[in-house]
Amino acid sequence: MIVLGLSPLDKDSHASLVVDGRALFAAGEERFSRVKQQAGFPARAIEAALEFAGVRAADVDAVAYPFLDAEGERAAIERAFTQDAAFEDAFEPPPLEPLLAQALARVPERREPIHGLSEPNFRMRKGAAKEQFYRLAGTGPRASRFAARRIAKDWAARAIADHQHWERELDAGLERLGLRGKLKRSEHHLSHAANAYYASGFERALVVTLDGYGTGLAGSVSLGEGGRLERLHGQRFPHSLGSFYEMVTSSLGFKPDRHAGKIVGLAAYGDPRVLSEVLLSRVDRSQPGEFAIYQNLNVHLSRRLAAEFPVVDVAAAYQHVLERLACGYVGEWMKRTGARHVVLSGGVTANVKMNQRIHELEGVEGLFVYPNMGDGGCGTGLAMHLSWPGRVGATLEHVYLGPGFDEAQMKAAIDEAGLRAERPAEFAAFVARKLHEGVVVARFDGRMEYGPRALGNRSILYHGREPKVNQWLNQRLGRTEFMPFAPVTLWEAASKCYERVGGAAHAAEFMTVTFDCTDFMKRTCPAAVHVDGTARPQLIRREVNPGYYDILKEHEKLSGSPSLINTSFNMHEEPIVCSPRDAVRAFLDGRIDALAMGPFYVTNPNAAR
Repeated sequence: MIVLGLSPLDKDSHASLVVDGRALFAAGEERFSRVKQQAGFPARAIEAALEFAGVRAADVDAVAYPFLDAEGERAAIERAFTQDAAFEDAFEPPPLEPLLAQALARVPERREPIHGLSEPNFRMRKGAAKEQFYRLAGTGPRASRFAARRIAKDWAARAIADHQHWERELDAGLERLGLRGKLKRSEHHLSHAANAYYASGFERALVVTLDGYGTGLAGSVSLGEGGRLERLHGQRFPHSLGSFYEMVTSSLGFKPDRHAGKIVGLAAYGDPRVLSEVLLSRVDRSQPGEFAIYQNLNVHLSRRLAAEFPVVDVAAAYQHVLERLACGYVGEWMKRTGARHVVLSGGVTANVKMNQRIHELEGVEGLFVYPNMGDGGCGTGLAMHLSWPGRVGATLEHVYLGPGFDEAQMKAAIDEAGLRAERPAEFAAFVARKLHEGVVVARFDGRMEYGPRALGNRSILYHGREPKVNQWLNQRLGRTEFMPFAPVTLWEAASKCYERVGGAAHAAEFMTVTFDCTDFMKRTCPAAVHVDGTARPQLIRREVNPGYYDILKEHEKLSGSPSLINTSFNMHEEPIVCSPRDAVRAFLDGRIDALAMGPFYVTNPNAAR
């Protein structure tokens, strides 16, 4: 059965082609349009998918879309907010002012500089008038209730209008392809659950999805067993960990849909004890196996906190509470089901520190996180579900599922830019030597990675000996980050570099979980180790990507280190490169020292070195 999977069109639209439960091709529209998180009908990605597989639109048996129709979503939204209004009427959180006064007394003095902040205890000061409004609308007993209801009403109106808009665009796009009659819709969280379970390779697993919103829910728990999924629980919206984290991301000056990872990095510099009690006072955990967050969409609370407290402490508290609620949710359902393997999907599970905490829960023997965990992976998940042949699936081996390009196309892009290319005989050893000497090398080879992580085929590589690379290379690429670059590490060296890898090594092949670093890792690759002693590695096996692995292996021979820095090959606020032309342009714009493209090695004539 051939299924075309389409992710939600509202952001980061993707297309995938799945045959009998196996994805043959998957890519985001942004990679072709060159617009970050491109919304709308993914016409270019669909064209690339059909061309790659050598099939016509008429050969497609079904089109999978992971939302109900606009009327079904409207009903789910209205039902969710009706239930939430009843909760808010019944729940009485403790007064916040005494808790906030106690929290202010816990703020520590800091003198060590934090890269990216003007001073260690930096606050998001907004002026007296705005800050007074935040106090009233965020924490005032009456004003905050009025503000929360107004925000919920506006959110619902926008969401309903958005579903109507994207339904029209979806229908029109499918009509052009002659596929409108083959559309199969589903509630949202099934698509997340399906991609996580079917790709995990586990026979029996607790399947947990966590995101912002999806068909009236913000999460779900299912039991995956024998190749089948059974829904056990739905976490009601707006009691959403995704929305919870979006509030603090926005309040700290970042884009909620794009920069949540910066908050994860920033949190490590703060003290979660300062504000965690304040946040937890607004959470109802009286019902085991679920939670409810009072006025969760009221952004004015997090804006007040960001104005009055150091941003590092605000980030630390939100990260801590996120981890605590997620672990409590997973832990309770593990006890109820007796499951020992946990699989995760949904945008919240992009939070690699939260995933580490779940991996470390007592009783967890195996963890898998779907590599394209956000909504971009939903179309693939539902397409897998619709075409699943009814068995336990094989473990997902790789996500090199995008387009690939031949040597002639690569050489043409190099020549068009007027660049000179070498073709070294011992390519891996040559590149490894350059990396060891301190050259920044962008690697472009093979098929493009599917999902948000660069996994070697569209990556920028550097040795990990120099901690300050996080400052100067990010500056060169136009980025501001609080988390260090991630390392890629030889599979066989995992336990030499990281603590407690067992059970999550497969998840780490896709850079979806952090681990505590060993002394050896801290000594040999300090550039990849965060201030809290963790790193987010990609573990690489030779059978998955031999060209990439061989560079790393040759580098180990020269340096003694089985790890390199791996960051995505793109300029700031641009998607990861897709084509050879994209690669050459980013290589030149980023003043990257060298480009390893297929068998070609190009030195940048305008590089900083």
